[in-house]
Amino acid sequence: MTNRERLLAVLDGRAADRVPIWLLFPYHTTGYYVDVRTNPCYTRIYEASKACAVMLDRRNPRVPMWTPDVSERDDSFVDDGWHVSRHTVSCGGITLHSDRREKNGDTAVRKLIDNEHDLEQFLQIPVEVDKGRIEAALDAQLPRYLAERAEFPIEYGAMMLDLGEPIGQLYSHANLTEYPIWSLLYNDQIVAWLDHVMKRHRIVYRYCLERDLADVYFMVGSELASPPMVSRATFQRWIVPYAQELIALVHSYGKKVIQHYHGQIREILPDFLAMAADGLHTIEAPPTGNCTLTEAFDVVGDKITLIGNIQYDCFRSYSQREMRDAVRAVLDEARGKRFI
Repeated sequence: MTNRERLLAVLDGRAADRVPIWLLFPYHTTGYYVDVRTNPCYTRIYEASKACAVMLDRRNPRVPMWTPDVSERDDSFVDDGWHVSRHTVSCGGITLHSDRREKNGDTAVRKLIDNEHDLEQFLQIPVEVDKGRIEAALDAQLPRYLAERAEFPIEYGAMMLDLGEPIGQLYSHANLTEYPIWSLLYNDQIVAWLDHVMKRHRIVYRYCLERDLADVYFMVGSELASPPMVSRATFQRWIVPYAQELIALVHSYGKKVIQHYHGQIREILPDFLAMAADGLHTIEAPPTGNCTLTEAFDVVGDKITLIGNIQYDCFRSYSQREMRDAVRAVLDEARGKRFI
């Protein structure tokens, strides 16, 4: 089997000749991984991976978050010795700003939504849900994406689109020490906002699906509102219904979905069954997470392909023998199961 055949078989719950290996980095460069094609520490591994490992060429098309009447501005200045980078968002009588302050090696960050007043203001900023404007933004990115897809050797794996979920913008702009409190005090208001934001995600997903742009869709929202940061009940309101709908939409076009989740997953594994993705990445045993592969398979059975891993810290500390033993232990634990 080719790496592509192996990947699609396992995501489909069919037998493969061996366990697929996924090294995470895509074929084309991306901002969140080192360029393994040119970095001397990785080039040998990258070349070997072409024959031995699946590549999912993860790409992230983006569209404007807000309507055209919302203005955004970036400023840099010095304040009492602090070098400040400020991002300001304004619309009508609403003005919010985030800051990054640096001084003598120290860094202080103020998020766009720092407190309850900011949250109330943020939820009033008009979100872009106009189909014409959203599709125009995607049209502008389409030629580059199609060129990358043409360059990607399809036998390596698959193109994979990461299109976001409604929770993403709220989480990324939030003061995370206040965020759990908002889940108690502003839950209904946030759900109403998520319902509205979902309109734009339907447009973006349909645009890509109708044009047959990728075989796999990668969804990373589930880890952004989950226990222990917020309650399982909040997870079931802020994450599950939106992911469930988007996954069903992707499946209606015959494509596959991998959900991404780092952290304490054991309590909410039944909710991943309800969302019904094809793959779940990743299952982390203690001390990093709270769920072993065996415990996860006890819950999901053969309904989801689990993607289990070697932690990054292990790559930094293990000897070659320790790494070989760790990989064998993972393979032994998942033997005969739907596993990457």
